[in-house]
Amino acid sequence: MAWRCSGKSNTELVSKLRSSGVIKSRVVEEAMLRVDRKHYVRDTTEAYQDSPQPIGYGVTVSAPHMHGMCLEYMKDYLKPGMKGLDCGSGSGYLSACMKHLVGEDGLVVGIEYIKELVPWSISNCTKDGWGSSISSSTLRLVHGDASHGYHPTPSPLLFNAIHVGAAAPQIPQPLLDQLASPGILLLPLGTTSQSLTAVRKSETGRVTIEHLEGVMYVPFHMKGVKGYTA
Repeated sequence: MAWRCSGKSNTELVSKLRSSGVIKSRVVEEAMLRVDRKHYVRDTTEAYQDSPQPIGYGVTVSAPHMHGMCLEYMKDYLKPGMKGLDCGSGSGYLSACMKHLVGEDGLVVGIEYIKELVPWSISNCTKDGWGSSISSSTLRLVHGDASHGYHPTPSPLLFNAIHVGAAAPQIPQPLLDQLASPGILLLPLGTTSQSLTAVRKSETGRVTIEHLEGVMYVPFHMKGVKGYTA
């Protein structure tokens, strides 16, 4: 079972995630080996436990098996040179994993609603060896309301993969608007009953929705944001 994947080191943790079948591909395995979870938690003695860890302000960094699962669903949309958006980037852990997948020429943006977490996440990623990516702005960790998307310039910026780390009551239309064709928007969907949901956009712009499995996340901030209607 996924919750039995805890280890005494990052290597052991990832090895157990691989042997349990949570991690299925070499590329995701390499990403999670490259990004050491001890740099992204408050209590380093709990860094390699396969459970959510509190990072302050009433939020957590997700359990490693959830990160592994999400990366597997997104990996085909996070190939070298592609663009990823991490909504609710928290400690920066998943943003760093996504950056490893897209490589030097790819872009990953992490948006965090809790302003105090942003400088900490930048520090975490820097300690883990991502300082040059931050300096070159190919890994951006910023404060903002991610439900509105990311709009640094008037020119539209489309993302091949968008991850939401909190439960949205509806599919945020602004995020779907920023999804490339083809692309994937992966998010927990629902309120009291939630499911990890893959919203895929085809090369022709056709949208399909697949409910993957039951999950439980904190609510996603969506004040004043319209939901997608088919």
